[in-house]
Amino acid sequence: MAGVAEAMETAKEFSIRIIPAVEISAVYSPSNGSGANEPVHVLAYFGSWGPAKSQELEKVLSSIREGRYTRAKEMLSKLRSLGMALNFEDVSNIAGNGVAPGRVHVARAMVEAGYVDNLRQAFSRYLYDGGPAYAIGSEPAGESVVQLICRTGGIAVLAHPWALKNPAPVIKDLKAAGLHAIEVYRSDGKLSGLSDLADTYELLKLGGSDYHGRDDKEEPDIGSVDLPVLAFFRFLEAAQPIWCNAIKEIFANTTERTGLNGPKECHRTSSVDDLCNMCLSSPELEETDDS
Repeated sequence: MAGVAEAMETAKEFSIRIIPAVEISAVYSPSNGSGANEPVHVLAYFGSWGPAKSQELEKVLSSIREGRYTRAKEMLSKLRSLGMALNFEDVSNIAGNGVAPGRVHVARAMVEAGYVDNLRQAFSRYLYDGGPAYAIGSEPAGESVVQLICRTGGIAVLAHPWALKNPAPVIKDLKAAGLHAIEVYRSDGKLSGLSDLADTYELLKLGGSDYHGRDDKEEPDIGSVDLPVLAFFRFLEAAQPIWCNAIKEIFANTTERTGLNGPKECHRTSSVDDLCNMCLSSPELEETDDS
């Protein structure tokens, strides 16, 4: 979530509302003990003050980042056995200083080395989930990730469940852990076919482009998902009390550490509930709507 602060500051110039969020890689293990483990991606959406218990969240994210270095080296080892030798230093340089290398960085190194024509080919042939050069890192269990998001005041959403081999048991078990929503709206304009499962488990229906900045012409662009306004309204309706409770917790922890000299905003409010309403509102957007 390192880029959230910069994004929120930049968004003020354009009257855009930013919802702080992070996509967390995890692993799902069938609860009945049968079947193979499957990678899952869980989205965490937070209020404007970010997560409560931010240190707990950061500890998990840091562990995942560290595991990505080991994972990248394992992917390179698998590619080498397939006749595609790459240097870890090159992959790290592509990722950038301080950035844990991921599949997209390995894919770019493959393109630069001439092993594949483009990023899409790298993923479809070698780096897809379970592919010949795929590797896992230190990803936590999917259920524990959902529970973490709930503890830190976020909305937990299962991303692109149509990519799962058997989504029904995954959704069932993650719902039991506290899952709030699943993505059903796709960038190609189609419903994923999982709308009925969302109804069965009383989950919110959302969507996302899954844009990761791969510089790939075939990657869905930001804003390419036609998410119904009613779906977004229901999301905000469910999120508001959760985010408000997170703000109250952050406020309580801040005032406990600083006494009466909390954040500047505290001096302009008569109660914690007023603070919640102020933080969850977006005056910049309200002014834009009236103009």
